[in-house]
Amino acid sequence: MAWAAVLPAVVWTLVAFVLPFSIVAAASLRARGPDGAAARWGFENYQAFWARPALVEAAINSVEIGLIVTVLSLALAYPMAALLAFQVPPRWQRLALVLAVLPFWTSYVVRAYAWSLVLARTGILNRGLDGLGLPILDVAASRAATVVGFVHFFTMLMTLTIFAALVRLPRGLTLAAADLGAGPWARFRHVIVPLSLPGVAVGAFLTFVLTLGDYVTPQVLGGGSELTLPEAIMLEIGRRADLPMAATLAIVLMGLIGVAWALAARPMAGARF
Repeated sequence: MAWAAVLPAVVWTLVAFVLPFSIVAAASLRARGPDGAAARWGFENYQAFWARPALVEAAINSVEIGLIVTVLSLALAYPMAALLAFQVPPRWQRLALVLAVLPFWTSYVVRAYAWSLVLARTGILNRGLDGLGLPILDVAASRAATVVGFVHFFTMLMTLTIFAALVRLPRGLTLAAADLGAGPWARFRHVIVPLSLPGVAVGAFLTFVLTLGDYVTPQVLGGGSELTLPEAIMLEIGRRADLPMAATLAIVLMGLIGVAWALAARPMAGARF
């Protein structure tokens, strides 16, 4: 009976993840021959990856952007989640959460292009700054624009995961800490933060992974100012028709996600939603 209960999930995992991953991994081990066709088995594609500085830089860019977005989203999301969990009355929390997730209801591509209009050199932001006599910001088609677009979206996602952790905290623990003489900052630092770490870990992991694998936002807002791994994969497919190298870059991307999971697995183990 236990196997019957988990069999659908096992089948789905095999069909939707293990099989495609195996195909991509096998393709990454197929080196291209002189005529451009895949001819040999080996690790030549991985050696070629390390031998091409542009591809290594693309991986570094993706990790850097993911880390920056994760840190900024956490800095914005934690206060918002704490405000929703501790300051908003329970009867209003549901409405507040609906308002918080409104960005999810807008098309991802539409949001990216909306930010490109806002951050453009002649966009709304710079027009307002120019009207106030302030220097304009030249952030269009840059990493800064990409980060802004990501943070706008993922702050809400991380807010939800942290809120779910905070709202489940037993209030008796903070009351007990107060009875023992702990002030507001001490209660926050020694009680609330440690117990909310699983929610923080889940939100940070999702934010980093989704940022790492995103193609649309760097393409629209970054404007080709710097290459990321998803963009490199698309270039290998679209311009060079090098499917084995594209598969290699996909495996490298999965490896980075695996490292992120290994780092976040232990903190996430205590998450309860």
